Amino acid sequence: MLQDESSPGFIAELITLFCGDSERILAELTKLLDQAVVDYQKVDAFVHQLKGSSSSVGAQHVKLACVQFRQFCEEHNKEGCLRALNVVKHEYYLLRGKFDTMLQLEQRIQAYESKQQI
Repeated sequence: MLQDESSPGFIAELITLFCGDSERILAELTKLLDQAVVDYQKVDAFVHQLKGSSSSVGAQHVKLACVQFRQFCEEHNKEGCLRALNVVKHEYYLLRGKFDTMLQLEQRIQAYESKQQI
């Protein structure tokens, strides 16, 4: 189990770190693909990083979108990369919405449990 009584905020911290890193990576990818000459090696490195962190938190849809994105990087296909970036962003923002809901529920549970201990 990832979270227990000794580390009640572990999951929230993990999600917060994942979301912060993902937002940073998506911003970098957007900048890189906005260049006239794309550095596909850098793009691929960022996509690989996002794929790994997505896999670590169980974000399958984001991970699978990254697999397709990496294929376009290998082909040096800018249009494909731009489409793939949009898919990755879409999947990420869907996931982030679910994570936000989950974190709100977690906060309510912790607040309720705190009241019960008084």
